Amino acid sequence: MDWSYVIINAIVLACIYGTLAISVSITWSSLGLINMSFGFIFSFAGYGAWLAAQYISPNGVVILASGVLTGALGGVIVCALAFIPLHDKPNFTIRGMIATLAISLFGTQALLWYFGPRVKSIPPVFGYGSIKVFGSTMTYDKVGAVVASILMLTAVLLWMKSSRRGLEIRAMMQNPHAAAIVGIGVRRTGFSVMAITGGLTGLAAVLLSQTYYLQAFGGITPMIKGLSVALCGGLGSVAGVVIAAGI
Repeated sequence: MDWSYVIINAIVLACIYGTLAISVSITWSSLGLINMSFGFIFSFAGYGAWLAAQYISPNGVVILASGVLTGALGGVIVCALAFIPLHDKPNFTIRGMIATLAISLFGTQALLWYFGPRVKSIPPVFGYGSIKVFGSTMTYDKVGAVVASILMLTAVLLWMKSSRRGLEIRAMMQNPHAAAIVGIGVRRTGFSVMAITGGLTGLAAVLLSQTYYLQAFGGITPMIKGLSVALCGGLGSVAGVVIAAGI
């Protein structure tokens, strides 16, 4: 067995699923929402990137940006349908989980109805070619997946540490009640959180779909794996999620 090949693929998948897991963790720790609609957002963003590649441009930057923006739009839609109406209701955790699961089921069926059961393929975002890493061949799509995931997560974490809105999200993650008392709007912050986590999910969708394939129910397995990684690393702990993704 070529262990270097196994390790390289493990690193690539860890970066992609780790991106999803951090989205799950941020959503839970800041909003108290177990978002079961990440599978739908994943597929929704993937189809957005595919449409951009078909009708706008096959350029990698356009495809990546389209996936991230479509994922952010999906997150905002879920926030408007599930978080805003329910966040101040009793048993919000259970109600929110059921609502997002319903959105996921309805949304994936809508995608299946519109795009059909045939799988779609996204053009290679990072071009064709390969490099040698520890004696094993690593294609550009895998190299790009690792680099793009790390850069995106770094940018999000830096934004959360330096910007006003990012600090509001961190305050919500640490103590939602105290954040509300000092005037941090729960609804406004909710839209920001869902847009950011949706964008991260959209990035993961493009990075994974360019290597494998895209279909309506293709986001279910990544969502389950992302949720599993988030639970193993500890919901709310970004460092724990990163370690769990590597494991």
